[in-house]
Amino acid sequence: MLVLLLLAAGLMAVSLWALATLLGWASAPPAVVAGGLLALLLVLLGLGLAMRVFRRLSAPLDELISAAGRVESGDYSARVAERGPGEMRSLARAFNQMSVRLEASDVRRRSYLADVSHELRTPLTVIVGQLEAVRDGVYPADAEHLAPVLEQARVMQRLVEDLRTLALADTGSLPLRREPLDLGALAEETVVGFRAVPAAAGVSLGIAVAPLVPLISADPARLRGVLDNLLVNAARHTPAGGHIEVAVSRSRDGSGVMLEVRDDGSGIPAELLPHIFERFARGPDSEGSGLGLAIAADVVEAHGGSISAESQVGQGTTIRLVLPAG
Repeated sequence: MLVLLLLAAGLMAVSLWALATLLGWASAPPAVVAGGLLALLLVLLGLGLAMRVFRRLSAPLDELISAAGRVESGDYSARVAERGPGEMRSLARAFNQMSVRLEASDVRRRSYLADVSHELRTPLTVIVGQLEAVRDGVYPADAEHLAPVLEQARVMQRLVEDLRTLALADTGSLPLRREPLDLGALAEETVVGFRAVPAAAGVSLGIAVAPLVPLISADPARLRGVLDNLLVNAARHTPAGGHIEVAVSRSRDGSGVMLEVRDDGSGIPAELLPHIFERFARGPDSEGSGLGLAIAADVVEAHGGSISAESQVGQGTTIRLVLPAG
């Protein structure tokens, strides 16, 4: 290695001396020649260093430009190596994180569209089939045979409204008509109006409101819708002879209000439990669209609160919301 370095230095010296001769420097005083050669050597070294830095920057930059073009064309799997200077590594890291988010968002979008199409297909099939049968004279156009059409139309109406609510929540524009609200009183009113539903299936429904529960600032209609959904889910999965309990109290840290809906029904499988607040998440025996709990989570979070679930198969489920006081 040392021999190669000495040889390179010698060749450079000879080349510089030849260049000095061509430029007419050879007859100049030695100090002038040496200064000129040194200046020329420094310029050449500077150019060499600049070219090396440019190559170090241009390679990852070219890779980044190529990957950006792939993302622009819809290939969200594009990634770049995190190399080069610190700023370039930071840029590559940010690009990779952006690509990961775009890829995950695209997967969710495709899944979401497939799920929506599936949910709309069933009521549309019933509506079209029933109306065609009426048109062809297979069924008379009476209340009995038009009732399924009306029911499935209402199913679609609810689904469209649920999708609208989710879209508003996604954009952070879910309208809330806040007012000072006694959550305990709201829960009592909702339970009284709902009690006949589980009673018809042989399920009892109770409510317990702790004293001195503070008011919250909330939209009564939105929270009533959340509680209605939780009660419907509990009633669906609680067998005859079971019990559903609604409880309102201060939150465990005392800073807010907690509402719990507990049942002793079939429970939620462990593999499904972490996903129940995701859209279209349903168990094998679920009858709903899989949007109710996702909407509940969006509404609660829009109020600045949190929602969680505890469940064991065969022992029941507890859904817990915590909302800030005030």
